[in-house]
Formats: sequence, structure tokens, C-alpha cells
Amino acid sequence: MTGTNSFSVSGYGPERAGWTRLFARDSLTRRLDWPILLAATALSLLGSLLVYSATRNRTELNQGDPYFFLLRHLMNLGIGIALMIATVWLGHRALRNAVPVLYGLSVLLALVVLTPLGATINGQRNWLVIGGFSLQPAEFLKISIILGMAMLLSARVDAGDKPFPDHRTVFQSLCLAAVPIMILLLMPDLGSVLAMVAIILGVLLASGSSNRWVFGLLLAGVVGCVAIWQLHILDDYQINRFAAFANPDLDPSGVGYNTNQARIAIGSGGLTGAGLFHGSQTTGQFVPEQQTDFVFTVAGEELGFLGAGFIIFLLGLLLWRACRIARDSTELYGTTVAAGIVAWFAFQSFENIGMTLGIMPVTGLPLPFVSYGGSSMFAVWVAVGLLQSIKVQRPMSA
Repeated sequence: MTGTNSFSVSGYGPERAGWTRLFARDSLTRRLDWPILLAATALSLLGSLLVYSATRNRTELNQGDPYFFLLRHLMNLGIGIALMIATVWLGHRALRNAVPVLYGLSVLLALVVLTPLGATINGQRNWLVIGGFSLQPAEFLKISIILGMAMLLSARVDAGDKPFPDHRTVFQSLCLAAVPIMILLLMPDLGSVLAMVAIILGVLLASGSSNRWVFGLLLAGVVGCVAIWQLHILDDYQINRFAAFANPDLDPSGVGYNTNQARIAIGSGGLTGAGLFHGSQTTGQFVPEQQTDFVFTVAGEELGFLGAGFIIFLLGLLLWRACRIARDSTELYGTTVAAGIVAWFAFQSFENIGMTLGIMPVTGLPLPFVSYGGSSMFAVWVAVGLLQSIKVQRPMSA
């Protein structure tokens, strides 16, 4: 039928026509990557249950309200989803023009942490406390590095001037990434530095840069680690963490306490777990920082191997779909942004889960989407928005 309503479709009224158009092949709804959205949402909601289980009895932390952390986690999730929607609406190509501003703001926030305005939480001076809310600028630096490096490496390639980034462009992108890394070393926040190194490697590999840069970066990383150790840049608690990783039996009631209790919690879960809210290690509050760094131990103890494996499956599904988005992008900028996000999520997930199992040193990196923390939740959902924008803005034939 015909009419003045441009959304009319033969055989349907105006309302049905609008609903049909919403799910048409070329609609935004159909072009979103729903497996990523569903996996990220499931991880976040599952994380809310694990955070609640870990904190409902912690009266010294929850201010006497067992739902304190649960409600804040859900609020952070709501804000994160709103940021994701805003990122998709703006588009990764529009954000490309704002990269200098975003990069400058994130670096400025990180510099403020080094001033008296910075706050120390859990022994780490990498926080800003604003109006009762804590902010960790390192999470936003990860996005800035991804966008900044992608912008530089892809500029001449996407314009058709070069088939791949030249050495000068790669050097400029590494200089751009070096500034926030130096700031984080001054805090020091070694965990975030390691995550950013993984991001840089992922972006360089996806951009088609010469392998000499990749090998050179790896060599520089080894030299840098030796220099950090020799110059005593690390704080005592960070040195103790590496010592406990190298020797798990070292001081089990002191520096090795966290990892030992984490392994006990996960090992006691068996195949199906003790049941949600029924873990003895969790209820007994034996594992420190269980709602943030060690949230995976709650899954291992209360949901068992199957529940913990389901979390890993969801993370793997998200990474697989993100890899497909990077592969299918028709522009180098989109490919490198998606690849940087894949490297970020993959390394941080492996490091967080690995440290609870004792196969990686404790670095304080949260488990994406699952751990409690506003800054991390906001950053990972912005990353999901970037992935969705890359997916929906490529031609349908791609």
C-alpha cells in the first residue's frame, strides 16, 4: 500500500512498517554484532552476582549494606552501556577526528594522579577520587593509545598513498604510546604498562608494519624490565608479588597469601562448585580483593569448573567476534582499532585468570566486564561500542 508515511510496507500499517524497518537487512539493529553484545552483557551480569557474593558479608567494606557493591556494579554497567550507545552513535570515524583531544585529556588525568590530588587505594597510587567516586585514568589511556596509534598508522594507507605504514609513521606512533607508559611507570602501575605493551604489539601486527619493529619492541621490553629492576623503580609490594610468583611456597601467610588462598578457593569448587553464595572461602573472607582482582576465585569456588569455564567461553566468544570484525573491516583504521581491543582484552583476561591460578604474577589488572570497578567497566563498554561502530559502518557487501 502507499501513503504519506515513508516507513509503510506493503501489507502492514505504519506501526508494523516501522517495526519491520527496524529489523530490515540494512538496519542498525540487524548490523550490530549481537554475539559480542550478549557475551559482554552476560559477563557483566554474572560479574554482578559474583561481586555480590564476595561483598555481601564484608561489613567493613559495604558500610553495613549487603547490596552496596551490587547496586554500584549495576550502576556502572548502566553507565557503561550508555557510553557504548553513545560511541556507536558518534562512530569510530568521527572519534578519529577527536583523537588528539581524547589523548590529551587522558594524559592530563594521568598526570594529575602524580600530584597531591592523586589517591592511593590498595597500595597503588594510580587513582583520582572526585566527589566520592574513584577514577583510574590508566583504563582510559588504553583506549587513547589504541585510537591514537590507529589514527597515525592508517592515515596514509587509508588515503591510498601507501600500501602499509612506513618507518617514520611507526616511530611516531610508538612515541605517542611512550608518553602514557612513562607516566604509568612513575606511579608505578606495572600491570597497566604490560597491558599497553600487548596493545601496542597487537596494533603493530595488524597494521602491517615491518616485523623489525615488533622484534625491536620485544627486545626493548626485555631491556626495560632489566632496567626497571636494576634501578629499583618498583615498590616493595610489587617486588614481593614477583617473588611470590617465582616461589609459591614463599611466606604463605605473607606475600604468598593472596595466591595461595585463591588456588584453595578455585580448587575446592570441583566440577560444579559449592553453589552460589555457599563458598566457604568466599563466605569466610579468606581471599583479599575478591570483588576486584580475584573475582574469578568466586566463580571457581561457587560455580565450579563448569561455571568458571563458561566465563572463559564468553570471553573467547567475544574475542573471536572481535577478530572477525578486525578481519572484515574495509579500512586499516578499523582493523587496527579492533586488533588493539582484542590484544587488550586477551592479555588482561589471561593475566587476571592466570594470577588466580598461580601461573601469572599478581599485577592488579581486573577481569574485563566481571570485576568490580567503574573505570574498567566504562572503558570496556566504550571498546565494545568501537567494535560495533566498525561493524555497522562497513559496507553491507564486506
